[in-house]
Amino acid sequence: MAKKSVATLQTGSKKLTKAIKMVKKNNSNSYSFVETIINPDIANEWLSKQ
Repeated sequence: MAKKSVATLQTGSKKLTKAIKMVKKNNSNSYSFVETIINPDIANEWLSKQ
């Protein structure tokens, strides 16, 4: 994992975080981006998973 990015979003009364991580594809030298919108409390946990 080479890069991490986190942005905070607010919609109504919920506070959400858009997290983007770069993951290396299996059996190749290329990378892809995986992004999700999650609760900020679990953002670090999601980013640390591979």
